[in-house]
Amino acid sequence: MTLAGRTLFITGASRGIGLAIALRAARDGANVAIAAKTVDPHPKLEGTIHSAAAAIEAAGGRALAVACDIRDEDQVRAAVAATVERFGGIDVLVNNASAISLTGTADTPMRRFDLMQQVNTRGTFLCAQACLPALRRSANPHVLTLSPPINLDPRWFKDHVAYTIAKYGMSMCVLGMAEEFRADGIAVNALWPRTGIATAAIRNLLGGADAVARCRTPDIMADAAHWILTRPARGTTGTFFIDDEVMRLAGVTDLDRYAVVPGTKDFMPDFFL
Repeated sequence: MTLAGRTLFITGASRGIGLAIALRAARDGANVAIAAKTVDPHPKLEGTIHSAAAAIEAAGGRALAVACDIRDEDQVRAAVAATVERFGGIDVLVNNASAISLTGTADTPMRRFDLMQQVNTRGTFLCAQACLPALRRSANPHVLTLSPPINLDPRWFKDHVAYTIAKYGMSMCVLGMAEEFRADGIAVNALWPRTGIATAAIRNLLGGADAVARCRTPDIMADAAHWILTRPARGTTGTFFIDDEVMRLAGVTDLDRYAVVPGTKDFMPDFFL
């Protein structure tokens, strides 16, 4: 039930859900590699790889800040090598980094289409491929991807077909790799929120402060991820977990602690559920 001494490689961990997962692991005494692009402060986005590393170490973990654009194969492989050199291996890969554009076909520039495919689907595939040798040496290896269960209801495609394709590409990696690596004992699972999560994407793209008030905090995703990643890998693979269902499995019945505004009942639902 602990990640003490384990090494996590988390993409996009300089803020939001990725950072929350990192901090939860750090409280156990885990090692965390923050593989993200933000080296210098961004005018609209809080956090850098360096501020994330400082927070992880303050929480009780050991951190490695790695500037890494997961679209770049050389950068990903260098980041993985640096993590293995620093901590001796990798036990957990968290595919958290993702790009979003909630636009229809006519309003999605091809550069944005390409960005979502490169970050979401290709980045997930590449990071898994690069971490695979280290994961095979781990005693309890996990890959956790933040992607939804695949739902072929056309309503999830009609308003933002490019984004849906990119997110479902991540989910298809989960489906395929769970079976491919089952014999190796590598758990490959997905985690997705029931409600909106208070992140920069909600603030900047989906309604601002009013929308954030109808969300849960990233802590519910962090606690759910922690529960999944502390299970025996050979018995926990190929599952598309939903955050509130995981917390109930963990014995948490009062989820109000995760509400941005305690007492909220009318939460913003997330996509794809």
